[in-house]
Order: sequence, then C-alpha cells, then structure tokens
Amino acid sequence: MNPTEHILECFAQISAIPRRTGNEAGIRAWLQAWASARRFSSQADAVGNLVVRVPASAGYEGRPALILQGHLDMVCEKTPASPHNFTRDPIRLIRDGDWLHADQTTLGADNGIGIALMLALVENETVRHPALELLLTVAEENGLVGADNLDPALLSAKTLINLDSETVGVFTVGCAGGGTVNITLPVTWSPQATDEVAFKLQVGGLQGGHSGEDINRHRANANKLLGRVLDEMQHSVALRLAALQGGTARNAIPRTAQTVFLCPAEQATACREAFAVSLANVQAEHAASEPEMSITLAELSGAPLRAIQRSETVTGLRLLVALPHGVAAMSAEMPGLVETSNNIGVMELQESGLSIISNQRSSVFTRLQELIERVEAVAWLAGAHTERTKIFPPWQPNLGSPLLKKGVETYQKVTATAPQIHMTHGGLECGILSERCGGLDALSLGPRIENLHSPDERLLVTSLAPTWEFLVALLKAD
Repeated sequence: MNPTEHILECFAQISAIPRRTGNEAGIRAWLQAWASARRFSSQADAVGNLVVRVPASAGYEGRPALILQGHLDMVCEKTPASPHNFTRDPIRLIRDGDWLHADQTTLGADNGIGIALMLALVENETVRHPALELLLTVAEENGLVGADNLDPALLSAKTLINLDSETVGVFTVGCAGGGTVNITLPVTWSPQATDEVAFKLQVGGLQGGHSGEDINRHRANANKLLGRVLDEMQHSVALRLAALQGGTARNAIPRTAQTVFLCPAEQATACREAFAVSLANVQAEHAASEPEMSITLAELSGAPLRAIQRSETVTGLRLLVALPHGVAAMSAEMPGLVETSNNIGVMELQESGLSIISNQRSSVFTRLQELIERVEAVAWLAGAHTERTKIFPPWQPNLGSPLLKKGVETYQKVTATAPQIHMTHGGLECGILSERCGGLDALSLGPRIENLHSPDERLLVTSLAPTWEFLVALLKAD
C-alpha cells in the first residue's frame, strides 16, 4: 500500500469514531487498543490527554526522543439538511478527485489527519525514527483545555512536531493567543398579547469557517447579520424576541441564525416593509462575498408564545450590533498577518437571559487584553454580566530554533525548494505545551486543508505525499 492510501485508511478508521469535544473517550480507547496490539505502552493523564510511547528503530536508540502531537477532538458543524448525529454517527467520507470531504458535515481532518499521519509513520516498518512520544490532547477546540492541563510527567522528550497546520510547505513557528468572554443579558418573560403577531426570521447559506484562519476573508457572521437586520427593523416596529439562536462554536464563524419575534398586529405590514429595506441593503453588500446567502421572513401561526420585554429586546439587539466582529488590527511587523480579531461565535436566548459567546485572538498579548476589556465594556454598558475564560498568551516565534533549522535543511533536500516560515492567527497548542513541560523546541506543519470548522472542510489528497516524504526524511535526519 502506498503511503497516501495508508494515511487515508488510518483516517477512515479514526473518522468512524465520534469525537466531538468532550466525547474523546471512544477515540482514546481505540488508540490505546491500537498501541496495545503493537506492544507500545500508553498512558492517559487526569484530563484525558494520551501519550503512546514508540521505541526507536534499530540504530536510532541513541538519538533524542521526539514528540509528534495532535488533538483528539474535532469541531462538529453540519448543514441544516444533514441528519448526522455527531454523538453516534461516523463521518461519511467522500473522495472527489484530488479532494476528500464529508457528507454535509465537517471532515475532521482538523486534526484527524494529523493522528492518521502518526499512525501510518509508526505502522510503516521502512520508516526509521528515534523514540517517539505520540501526544494526543483533548478539548483543543474548546479553548486548549487539554494542553493547558497536561501532566508534564507524560513526556520526556524536549522536541515537538505539531501536526495541526493546514498548508503543505509552510512551517508555523508562532500563533495568536486567545480568550473568550461569555455575556449574559438578564431578561423577563411575558405571554403573547392578543394583538401581537409572530414572525420567524432566518439567516442561512453563509460560508462560515475558522474564526482564525478565515476571519479576514470577508465572510458574513450570521449572528451579526441577524442582529443588524432586527435592529434596523425595530427602529420602526416594536419587536419582542421570543427565540434567538445562532452559531454552534466560539471558534467558528456562524453560518446560520434564526429568531422568532412578536410585533403588534397593526405593524405587521410595516414590519415586512422594514425587513425588505434591510434585506436589500445586506444583499447588495454581500453579493460578491456570500453569493448563497439566504435571509427570509415568514409570519407564524399556532399556540401563543412567550417573549421578553420590549426594552430588553432593544438592549439585546443593540448589544449584538455594538459588539465587535472581524479583524480589529493587521500586524505591522508581518505584512498580511491578522494581528487581532473578534468572533461572535454563539448566541442563544435562554430562560435566564440572552447568552452571547465572544472569542478574541491576537498575536500581541496586550492587545488581546485590550480587546477582551473592550468587549466587556460594551456588555457592561448594556447591563449584561460577563465571565471571561483563561487568557492564553501567543506562541512567540523562535527563529533560532534547532528544530526549525533542521526542518528547513531537510525540506530543501527533499523538495529542492525552501519552505515558508509562518505565524498563524489560528490557535495552536505548542506554546502552552512548551510552558507546561519547562520548554520545548516546537514546529507545526501539515497537509493542505481548506474551509476548517465548516461543512465545506476538505483535504487535498495530493498534499499527503509531500508531507509524508518530508516527515520521513526529518525523522531520519541526524
């Protein structure tokens, strides 16, 4: 079996096991069984991170051990039409020419293909390597939780190759830091009045994507778009929110959002007219960037609903409008790199209040702090409560890294070209793992993956071979 097909076979086995964040037990148990069948030792720490220890090839026993690292969980996004259940269904893989994608869901190549590369390298007896520590972390997609709580006793090696990057021929040597602010605006509920009518407004058909890698690609945020349309409508119509939901993950740009609201029956015509004006504006603005965008309004009938107060609706929608989204600053030091950004990832009207999850990133720690404080200030002005998660600092580049030097030399020998040295606006675990382990020499790389954190995620199959050839040569290099 050629290496590419071997990697894809390993990936297919991984994809058959549900591995939503928080549900990594199944894939961890499968990997432990894989290790046991090959007489490799494995160990998990208290939070569920797993290390598999692979002995060195003959003649390589004297070389320093090496960590190959990835994460077990995946972002679970699907199209509105998909019946997929991420808690029990395998990911259905579809090969389309040189590309591999899933059936209306995220593919999970982030980071399943990194795990598949590790397994294929170890299973191929022709690959020569030093002792390997295969480190698989949990809850990476939910705030790097596994890495941040890693038991350092799991590892002995001091050099780490992270296989969670998405562009072949690019070495990632640094990443943005991040934080999240959870916002709750208190609300009170009352029944639908006899003179109120109900409408449902839906936003769909957006591209979505990764809130780090795609934040500068002019992709609309369904939560912000819905908030804007509703706010423009409420300037002329008295609205009361009965339901509001959008987005599924803090680190994915929302593709869909929907709301049910009430308005006085006498204002129903004005409601439709205000919607038509707002719709025309946003359609014109996003004609090039979101060609499949769909925004619909329909009157509802049925049993009476409950809705929050008019004043709370006004405040909630203006809070959504005021919260920042998108690129806040580009890097002055690295042209083309997004320095600081914010994503309004999830919103939901709950019994206790309007919940909004806002995710911040920056490669400059003080600007990350400033953006978090700005989001909190906007929320506080609206009378909302906030709770911030732990702030992770950026992984700062070390251009004098021995691993980077060896990687560049090896890549040039294998391909006769120089790799690109890159810092990403996405989040990687390298810096946190290094801090937990008292300092690691780290580098991140991987094959080409596009449209992460969306059902359009796809893997370029032909990028697996050059990734494989480089890794084989790097493991063998002195």
